[in-house]
Amino acid sequence: MRPLLSAFAATLILSSGAQAQSDYPNKPVKIIVDSAPGSATDTASRLMAERLGVVWGQQPVVDNRPGAGGSLAVRAAMQAPPDGYTLYVGAASTFTALKGAPGVAPNLPIELPRDFAPIGFITQQPMFIAVSPKIGVKSLQDLIAMAKQKPGDLSYATTGRGRITHLTMELLQERAGIKLQMIPYSGGPTAAMADVGTGRVAIVIEGYAGLAGGLNSKLIDGVAVASVSRLDDFKDLPTVAETIPGFIAGGWNVLLAPVGTPDAIIQKASADLRKAMDDAELKTKLASLGAYVLSMTPAEVTAFAQDQQRTWRPIAEKVAREATDPK
Repeated sequence: MRPLLSAFAATLILSSGAQAQSDYPNKPVKIIVDSAPGSATDTASRLMAERLGVVWGQQPVVDNRPGAGGSLAVRAAMQAPPDGYTLYVGAASTFTALKGAPGVAPNLPIELPRDFAPIGFITQQPMFIAVSPKIGVKSLQDLIAMAKQKPGDLSYATTGRGRITHLTMELLQERAGIKLQMIPYSGGPTAAMADVGTGRVAIVIEGYAGLAGGLNSKLIDGVAVASVSRLDDFKDLPTVAETIPGFIAGGWNVLLAPVGTPDAIIQKASADLRKAMDDAELKTKLASLGAYVLSMTPAEVTAFAQDQQRTWRPIAEKVAREATDPK
């Protein structure tokens, strides 16, 4: 009798899981975003939500919770019922924040799968590396070779110490065995463009949106992009990883659910997200903003996030040490 009861119970669990999967969602889903309306993350999240609404027949509601370095949104998402009707867009910065550093909230960085159940990948905003035409290099290999010949002579423009542009170039120097001089520009890449164009600064690094004007006008030359693979709109532009294996750098966003959300719902949401993000019109809109779709399963999201944390934490720790002890 007991084996029969166990089999019956297992059947009930499987059928309820299948029912949850087939019915999901049967009411609007709230998607928490840690950025203000109009930001790059918010825009990408709203475009994603719009397409998910088409797939689901239920339009998700984007809930902006900016502030405290992303911590307010993280807390709200962690405390939400694990029923699939509150999801959260996690940004790269909330995964790679340096634990215990000044200004970093206690509940950061996020760890997967401890803090959230991964659903899928939304977009990556890879760093583009561009150079001044005046320095006479046409590839990343040429740039590295020149930097090795002139240690510390070549300068690069960033949007500030400790930001992703700075961290990316610190990682590049470490992996390539070169030494460059950082020139921070508080006004962003636009403020640096004239200096790079004239050759006063050799290199600039930023997402595509910040460099598009300079690249399109040929004021600067793109030499590499730090994406996972070559981008559809830039097939002739090599990835940094083609020269330095495994090198990936930039912003990215993933869709997450509170821990305890039923696996049937996670799998349904993941499949639906991949279907939504595969829309050609959506990809075109995102690409115009310098954001590119990358399809991942929940397990692949976890592996990707953990790999990014292993990559960036030592670099962030190095930058933090140098900030407190420049010697």
